[in-house]
Amino acid sequence: MFDGFAESRVDTGEAELYVRHGGDGPPLLLLHGHPRTHATWHRTAPLLAARHTVVCPDLRGYGRSSKPQTTPGHEPYSKRAMARDLVALMRALGHDRFAVAGHDRGAYVAHRLAADHPDAVTHLVIMDAVPIGEALARCDAEFAARWWHWFFLGQTAKPAERVINADPDAWYGSGPEQMGAEAYEDYRRAIHDPATVHAMCEDYRAGLGPDRAADDADRAAGRRIGCPVLVLWATRDDMEELYGDPVGVWRSWADDVRGHAVEGGHHLAEDAPAELAAALAGFLKESAAG
Repeated sequence: MFDGFAESRVDTGEAELYVRHGGDGPPLLLLHGHPRTHATWHRTAPLLAARHTVVCPDLRGYGRSSKPQTTPGHEPYSKRAMARDLVALMRALGHDRFAVAGHDRGAYVAHRLAADHPDAVTHLVIMDAVPIGEALARCDAEFAARWWHWFFLGQTAKPAERVINADPDAWYGSGPEQMGAEAYEDYRRAIHDPATVHAMCEDYRAGLGPDRAADDADRAAGRRIGCPVLVLWATRDDMEELYGDPVGVWRSWADDVRGHAVEGGHHLAEDAPAELAAALAGFLKESAAG
């Protein structure tokens, strides 16, 4: 996995992030979703490394990164806190400005990076997501039925950790056939760590609290994303069923938005690496030229 990439551990001041990085060219930060680790990018990142310096961290709480102590308000697992980590990470690696692509929960971190640190983010790629505040504002019975895990993982009255830790393999599913043997082992090590399971639940608890509040505050203040935005979604996921045109949703949050579907399942970096890498490289080249 990640042939030619370096491995590092970087202290961001609030957390210590495990990261793989390699390639040459303008920097591109790739952010995984739940319950994956950085290894979800192992088929896609090398395809991008010929033209970009590619950085693939485990988000705080996930994989081999540290798990900061949480608080009753769940702020340490907010996307704002994760975004602070990533600005510090990229600066430590020598990158003051960079493009960012995020999938699933990583897309919410990427959004918050672009919103809170516009001087650092040159391009934003969102995969299989709309803003958390938008998703919760639109929440109806269909959303609750399909994405019920948001509320199961996010509540605290009967914490989900006990249920998940009873049989993580059964709860999370997936296997080496889809992910690749080495990526699967990295993922499986993570989901069998109760501290990681707790941190991942805290991610969802933050989603229902400080993350939604941050999105709502941006919308109320009229703050928008100014950098070019690419929105991608999997054909075998439910973005279009829930939201119609995801590009149209993002146009109410950002000034320069384009996007399209990619043939594949939810985990596009594993399902359609060549198509995904081509979409990312094309967007970054076109936007830079423009």
